Amino acid sequence: MPGAGQSWGRYPRVAQGLTSLYDRQRPLPHFDGSALPHGNGRSYGDSCLNPGGILLHARGLDRFIAFDPATGVLHCESGVTLAEIIDLALPQGWFLPVTPGTRFVTVGGAIANDVHGKNHHRTGSFGHHVRAFELLRSDGSRRQCRAMDDPQGWFAATVGGLGLTGVVTCAELQLRRVPGAAMEAESIRFGSLPEFFELSASSADSHEYNVAWIDCLASGRHRGRGHFTRADHAPQRAEERPRAPGRGLAMPLTPPFSLVNRFTLRPFNALYYWRQPARHKRFATHLLPFFYPLDGIREWNRMYGPAGFLQYQCVLPPGAACTGVAALLDEISRSGSGSFLAVLKEFGNRPSPGLLSFARPGTTLALDFPNTGPDVFRLLDRLDRIVDEAGGAVYPAKDARMSATSFQRAYPRWREFADFIDPRFSSGFWRRVTE
Repeated sequence: MPGAGQSWGRYPRVAQGLTSLYDRQRPLPHFDGSALPHGNGRSYGDSCLNPGGILLHARGLDRFIAFDPATGVLHCESGVTLAEIIDLALPQGWFLPVTPGTRFVTVGGAIANDVHGKNHHRTGSFGHHVRAFELLRSDGSRRQCRAMDDPQGWFAATVGGLGLTGVVTCAELQLRRVPGAAMEAESIRFGSLPEFFELSASSADSHEYNVAWIDCLASGRHRGRGHFTRADHAPQRAEERPRAPGRGLAMPLTPPFSLVNRFTLRPFNALYYWRQPARHKRFATHLLPFFYPLDGIREWNRMYGPAGFLQYQCVLPPGAACTGVAALLDEISRSGSGSFLAVLKEFGNRPSPGLLSFARPGTTLALDFPNTGPDVFRLLDRLDRIVDEAGGAVYPAKDARMSATSFQRAYPRWREFADFIDPRFSSGFWRRVTE
């Protein structure tokens, strides 16, 4: 876990206290000022930070309570990570119905950010598969919140609620059946943004998982070129079971400057684009490297140097997606500051369950930018204007600097949500976008 004063993006860095939780049956410990639940520290911006206040570190709530291998219903504490769920459930034929790009997030964090995955067009967001949870408030009260019985709205407020409604102590999840650990996948190299939308449309019904890496610095007729990957869970005989990856590499230290810069990005992106000579490539793989490629590099956030990085993820509505994504890529290409972690995918039409949930119909683009100071902040402001004009939204879990105006426009139910906030809970993000 990063230090108590920073998130996974290592920006911003703040002064705050840290108190650990270990027993879900006990009330919250005494604290002065404001508090905020904190899981495994994988949020990127300041939604998981509480400058001048206290973080309630919930990773110690790491116990499994019950698991039914006949139905796939799992009851566990909120500090359990998705990795630990996979270790328990996959050998018994079950997997997460929705998973983000890292398995090192806690159940509580996945609920608080209503995370999404490569199969949103089929299965929606994480919150759709949460059956129930317990919510512990600072006054000692406990609420049993159920998805199918939420007359007062506490379930909808807490899913995607950024940890502000209280501490989720435990949750009941519905896992999904899988035949094993194998994935059947296909990688298709495409040469332009319109080709991405064609591939995405043609793959939505035929494949459960769809996602694209794009070269965010390519311009002109090559703008938006990349690799489109589509995949499904695959049955296999015992002798064909794929081998799980080992611990992988580690970034041993923080370099004095970002290894991701204008001198390394263009050659890397060009080499990555052409790494696959054939346009189509079919392959089988273990599900861990498929879903979590960056988990194979421990402490990969160090490569951005001591100043850290800012991740930018937005979603643009269907009617504005093609022109909006093109405008975003043009702005990024002109700036010369880009990302080799540029991910493009389409969300489905299933409404998200949370009042502040990010995932909604449209196309989402996610990139990492090294923190180069004022230049990158001005670039991100320009990207915000494109998103605002298109009627899109920026993802709070990955934001460290969007304006209150942008947030309040994109999340019009924020005032309704504010009524559910625990009066002693707060975050740097919430104060920034509402005060």
